[in-house]
Amino acid sequence: MTQHWTDPKTVSRLTRGVVTGVLLAGAMGATVSAQALELRFGHGGTEDTAYHLGATKFKELINEKSDGDIGVEILGNSVLGHETEMFEQQMAGALDLSIINPGLITDFSPSANVFSIPFLYRDEAHWKTVLDGEVGREIADQITSETDVRILAFYGGGKRQIVSTEPLESLDDLEGMKLRTNPTKPLITAWEALGADPTVMEWEEIYTGLQVGAIDGLLNEAEWIHRMRFHEVAPHIGLSEHDITVRLLTLSQATWDRMTEEQRQMVTEAAEESASYARNVQLEQDAEALDLLVEEGATLHELDRERMQEIVKEPLQDVIEEMGLSELHEMIVNAE
Repeated sequence: MTQHWTDPKTVSRLTRGVVTGVLLAGAMGATVSAQALELRFGHGGTEDTAYHLGATKFKELINEKSDGDIGVEILGNSVLGHETEMFEQQMAGALDLSIINPGLITDFSPSANVFSIPFLYRDEAHWKTVLDGEVGREIADQITSETDVRILAFYGGGKRQIVSTEPLESLDDLEGMKLRTNPTKPLITAWEALGADPTVMEWEEIYTGLQVGAIDGLLNEAEWIHRMRFHEVAPHIGLSEHDITVRLLTLSQATWDRMTEEQRQMVTEAAEESASYARNVQLEQDAEALDLLVEEGATLHELDRERMQEIVKEPLQDVIEEMGLSELHEMIVNAE
């Protein structure tokens, strides 16, 4: 008896065959996709910054470690938006990697406020000890638990100074100074204690603000003072070294969850190695920029850093306790 294509038994056998084929093909495809991983890495720096050089180093390292099975697309110069916007994309699982200023994510992570406390590090060696040791890992884990974005490692390395339109011969010259700061409570508290008038101003408005007297100065690293030409209108630099910058190398938890254990290990290793490289690059760029500033007419002013620390210690302690940062602060201060 001849069977027609409409015979239910024939259709059933054909359907099972097609389904089986699709499932096999899907399984094979899943195996391939489990081996290959494409990561999008966003950041806000131009190609000559430590941000981009660090991201490029990460890409090179992960390519070597994975034999090309993990690809990285670098999207720099804020093409994906501001750092806060990129971090939100990571929280939503829409972006894999980025480099983030912790001061910009304190609305999502109260623990990130600890990095806005001035005079936190004794020196460069202490800063490295904090970031590379158990203290850094504890802070990273807390930020991860608060945001669902993993902190893989720490970039950074710019030493922050005071940029001023007027000479800074002594700490008395800070009295009444309209000083542009980030709007974080520890920073505002510290600079008010030192006599300054902390002022919030958009980044893009700073140069003009210095020109017209809307602000008398700002806090920044030598590299960015030079890049933004702030010394043209504010040629005095007070060497406070009140902070060494920290930047977070972040990975979306959604990305972490879809990676194999082997991929996680490779990404973690590449992150730590690239962070060490990027920090050294930024420290070098910072030192070179300070020399360039002097060559281009800026005047450096030595400041009594120990006296500054004494003045801000008690007011800062109250704010640190109020913000629930005492334990993390103590861990940093006592890191050896």
